[in-house]
Amino acid sequence: MKRKIAAVTSSRADYSHLYWPLRELASHPEVDLKIIALGSHLSPEFGCTASEIEKDGFPIEARIECLLSSDSDVGMAKTIGVATLGLADCLGQMRPDLLMLIADRYEMLAPASVATALRIPLVHIEGGEISEGVIDDAIRNALTKLSHIHFTSTELARARVVAMGEEAWRVHRAGAPSLDHLRRSPPMSREQVEARLDIHFTRPTAVIAYHPTTIARDPTREADALFAALESIPAQLLFCYPNSDAGSRALIERTNSFIRRLGSGRVFVNLDPVLYWSLLRCVDLLLGNSSSGIMEAASFALPAVNVGMRQRGRERARNVLDAEADAASILDRVGVALTEDFRRSLWGMENPYGDGHAAARIVSVLTSAPLGEELLIKRAPVVESK
Repeated sequence: MKRKIAAVTSSRADYSHLYWPLRELASHPEVDLKIIALGSHLSPEFGCTASEIEKDGFPIEARIECLLSSDSDVGMAKTIGVATLGLADCLGQMRPDLLMLIADRYEMLAPASVATALRIPLVHIEGGEISEGVIDDAIRNALTKLSHIHFTSTELARARVVAMGEEAWRVHRAGAPSLDHLRRSPPMSREQVEARLDIHFTRPTAVIAYHPTTIARDPTREADALFAALESIPAQLLFCYPNSDAGSRALIERTNSFIRRLGSGRVFVNLDPVLYWSLLRCVDLLLGNSSSGIMEAASFALPAVNVGMRQRGRERARNVLDAEADAASILDRVGVALTEDFRRSLWGMENPYGDGHAAARIVSVLTSAPLGEELLIKRAPVVESK
């Protein structure tokens, strides 16, 4: 019988990371792949990106409506509850052999909790990383302890997962699966990117990818410094929509207001993965607090100015310049990033997050791992008493 492997995706971001593992699983003769879409995938406000999954040729087995149209932490908490109710029925009927989750979105607590109650083994991708400025950090660690097979992006992340008490045979360093796009998806040319986005790279261009800092009581408090700095940056500004977290709508309104007042700049609700990575190949700078500035930009040797506390603690390559949530600090780091000397210093750099072969490693393990109680029962680490 085929192994029934279900994968949960809640946003454009995690789907872009899952694309190649999903593609490999879908084509494997011994796998019956089931995709579950929830969260912002089903939201018109965030682009109804479930249609992109289907456009890529993946049938969606279940759609779980759960995202509340709010901009608060209470809304986030209720979204987890609504998702839990929907997933209980969905997974109770589906009963996959494995349920695959990725990263650290708050919505992922729902499928992890339901799977635990239903005795469905969990597969977790991108555990063991650190991002101290968001609640994602705690969620990521919770997912790790609930999971039975782990795929980490770096060796240090693998060591952290093992140090958390997970048995070494369960923990595999696969690399970040998003990097498979950079190896396997033909990039668009500069001219194609310009035509698709109706822009021109006739002057320095910066992509702004900025998300709420959800560990803070005011998740947008660091945005004042960013927008103050943007007033003085001599570049074409291209904004990407923030995640659907508390504070995201306030950031969207502020971005649109800023662009109207400035009289230039663009904001994009959704960019498909190939278009986004192709865009990064063409621009001069990635500015904000997105993990893509740390995990993927290194593969292009693209300067990335990381603002504030959101990604504090995450491993990074030498393309990343950290700035405090202060306009002067941001402008100083941007000034360095845009120099020819800094760009030249990045030539030949390696990305610590992998080599673009993550999907093959993930599928190899998932199609051969033991199932049932052998996988569910985790052995506690031996601790010597003093």
